[in-house]
Amino acid sequence: MITDGPLPAFHPALKAELDFPLAWGRAPLRDFGAWRRAARAKVEELLVVERDEETPYAPEFQDGGTGEGYSRELVTLSLTRHERVRAALLTPHGTGPFPAVLLLHDHGSRFDIGKEKLVRPWYDDTRAAAAHAWVRRCYAGRFLGDELARRGHVVLATDALGWGDRGPLVYEQQQALASTLFHLGSSLAGLMAREDVRAAGFLAGLERVDRRRIAAVGFSMGGYRAWQTAALGDDLAAAACVCWMTCLKETLVPGNNILRGQSAFPMLHPGLARHLDFPDVASLAAPRPMLFFDGALDPLFPRDGVRAAYARLRTVWRSQDAGDRLRLRTWPDVGHAFTARMQDEVFDWLGAVLPRPETTGPGERPRRSSPVGALEVPDGWGPAPADRPEGGSDR
Repeated sequence: MITDGPLPAFHPALKAELDFPLAWGRAPLRDFGAWRRAARAKVEELLVVERDEETPYAPEFQDGGTGEGYSRELVTLSLTRHERVRAALLTPHGTGPFPAVLLLHDHGSRFDIGKEKLVRPWYDDTRAAAAHAWVRRCYAGRFLGDELARRGHVVLATDALGWGDRGPLVYEQQQALASTLFHLGSSLAGLMAREDVRAAGFLAGLERVDRRRIAAVGFSMGGYRAWQTAALGDDLAAAACVCWMTCLKETLVPGNNILRGQSAFPMLHPGLARHLDFPDVASLAAPRPMLFFDGALDPLFPRDGVRAAYARLRTVWRSQDAGDRLRLRTWPDVGHAFTARMQDEVFDWLGAVLPRPETTGPGERPRRSSPVGALEVPDGWGPAPADRPEGGSDR
């Protein structure tokens, strides 16, 4: 029998069985590093899409002129062996290496633009009107990438499959795309996760970038992608995640967007809920600095779900003596948006958690501050070693 939603009549029994046995504090593992390795391995397994570390990025750069205090490029690269992807790359004027931000675009059921939601599309006049309308609607009229580049960050923004250069989808096609990939033994959500981790690795390999000062920033689906990339990869020092965090049980209510199919599929890893909840996966990034913002008026995320997720995150970071590295804030007068005030606070936070290199005396090599301070970093947590297979270096 089907009830409201539509939901199976027995859905309360299934929900009651969700106890997330692999979560930190519930899993039998008491060493945090060992727990992290085991939990990440489970998530990796359920992504379905295999890791692709052998395919060279083989970047091709196209000069795009200059903006206000930064240069612009389009770079085409291989995030997987299957497809070349065009990305926007902004670099501040001056002498690097610079801190960097991987910008991850939202969903919004707007598919003709992807990276253009974040970086002003100097290269495509036909998308300019749509991009400007979108940033007015969701980002207080600002292109985040251009703003971050003006503030001294290298910025990389790519299109997820279905958006911008890699689409555009229409709303009704999302489920068909996800279904097709499942039938092919793949996964839309898993592919997105793998590509985002690879994009972070490309950014870390650029000579212009200080590989110890890289953060991911995203709003809505981009916020989900930001914490997921921090959880599954080792190239990010921090992540700022806006308007996408909840506990699952509180969100499984009739009418919630997460149950409708379609736009849920880019964030749906089948079977994961048998092991870990959303904040449990995000906790794989601990004890690195992480920021989570939400709006109290956001209709997509029930308040009790957000509160429960924040409590869970707080418990994990505090267990690692890193409570001061976790920033949680609910904005009482905000819905599902990334307002100018929220952006300014994120910019200030990035400046604090991605500190500039320490000054040195004449003839000394600069010493860069660690994004995790004096905390001991478990094996495999820090940025990838310098002798990693290179594909993301500057021309």
